[in-house]
Amino acid sequence: MLYFVLVIHILVSFFIVGIILLQQGSSADLAGAFGGQGSQTAFGPRGAATLLTKLTAWSAVLFMITSISLTVMLSRSSGDHSVLSGAGHPVTQTAPKK
Repeated sequence: MLYFVLVIHILVSFFIVGIILLQQGSSADLAGAFGGQGSQTAFGPRGAATLLTKLTAWSAVLFMITSISLTVMLSRSSGDHSVLSGAGHPVTQTAPKK
């Protein structure tokens, strides 16, 4: 189950990156660069949500759910999967022999 959620998590993260790169910026037109009508998107009226924004929102929710699920699954597992798990053990080094 852990590997299944991990694969879903990785696929969703690549999907989010792709969808965000496909979206057009808020003031990507030439009028936005010079303070025209295109730059009123900060506090002005917002158009209807497009398919890409809906997909972004749903994939972000799925990403958060898989993140929390992975955290819970790894904390319940018997093994120690932390990056800092070896931080309490001192590392001994030996001098090289000549």
